[in-house]
Amino acid sequence: MDALVALHQRVSITKLMEPAPDKAQLDQLFKAALRAADHGNMRPWRFLVIEKGGLVKLGALFARVAQANKPEITEPELERFKSMPLRAPMIIACIAKTQDNPKVPLIEQIIAAGAATQNLITAAFALGLGAVWRTGDMAYDPQIKTALGLATNEELVGYVYIGTPSIPVHLPREQKPEDFFSYWSPE
Repeated sequence: MDALVALHQRVSITKLMEPAPDKAQLDQLFKAALRAADHGNMRPWRFLVIEKGGLVKLGALFARVAQANKPEITEPELERFKSMPLRAPMIIACIAKTQDNPKVPLIEQIIAAGAATQNLITAAFALGLGAVWRTGDMAYDPQIKTALGLATNEELVGYVYIGTPSIPVHLPREQKPEDFFSYWSPE
């Protein structure tokens, strides 16, 4: 797919099924992520690929943390947390790995990790895969970050759920650039 077509038409695809990306597709996704804009060439990111039994374990982790945070949680709510990672055959956890740098503030490093994540989901779309970037409580909870092995200088910027679209891909809603872009002219 042409790069501009992918950028103009990419949509989040939430209905995903097997198969997950194969090794060749993953290689393309990883290479795209690593080309993100990155002040100082710090490479302030890393990624965890979670699949198969790891998805079940991640769901169990989500349920444990949800119960620790809300002891009165109901069984249906616990089941919902357990099933969250099972909505796709693969999840890629995207992590900002920040470092002290006098020229590159932490916020720029986190944004760079977000740009790497965006490159990854755009590349997935270009390859005909489905992907959606998810966050929420299970991305920001300190217990989750510890269980996933994040260091104190790392932030989970989100989970990319990825697989094969199980429904037809829709065209994105049209946006008018003039609603978001203007020209600045100093007086």
